[in-house]
Amino acid sequence: MRALGLDPVHDTRDAFDGLLDAMSRPGTVQSVPSPADHAVVSTLVDHEVTLSTTDETLRDALAGQGRLDAAPPEAADVVHLTGDRDVDVRECERGTLVEPSDGATAVYVVDSLAAGATGAGTTVRITGPGVDGTATLSVSLPKAELAALADAQSSYPRGVDAVFASDDRLAALPRSVTTEVV
Repeated sequence: MRALGLDPVHDTRDAFDGLLDAMSRPGTVQSVPSPADHAVVSTLVDHEVTLSTTDETLRDALAGQGRLDAAPPEAADVVHLTGDRDVDVRECERGTLVEPSDGATAVYVVDSLAAGATGAGTTVRITGPGVDGTATLSVSLPKAELAALADAQSSYPRGVDAVFASDDRLAALPRSVTTEVV
């Protein structure tokens, strides 16, 4: 992943560790190699995992390694959502009751991200597995986008896992949690 400015061994390992921590403890913010969205996508995508992205740099780097299996957003395993936000996350794959793990992972590129209600973005209240009581996360996404994500996660165990990436930080909302836009 040197084409993305990432070390293919150390940076993807660090991104995996950060992603694992974020998924295990929803609402926390983890440090990962920068840019976080590229680190996460390059960690998750291989020749068996489909990707939807409009990021040409990312597409070219993965294609150059034979790791790009492009798919439309509604069929992709990983959906990389940049600033254009022309994808309705409710249309992404949610898996089935037999295979809920077939649900997509949406990787959102955001300008700001913080644990707690900081006022720097839309606040989401989180409850469920991995959360001690209630947690809050501030994300620079419109309320409507976060409400659509909550809807996409409303049929547990089916749903869409979400990762928010900003610079060298990430947070995650797995499909197992309940979210409420504050």
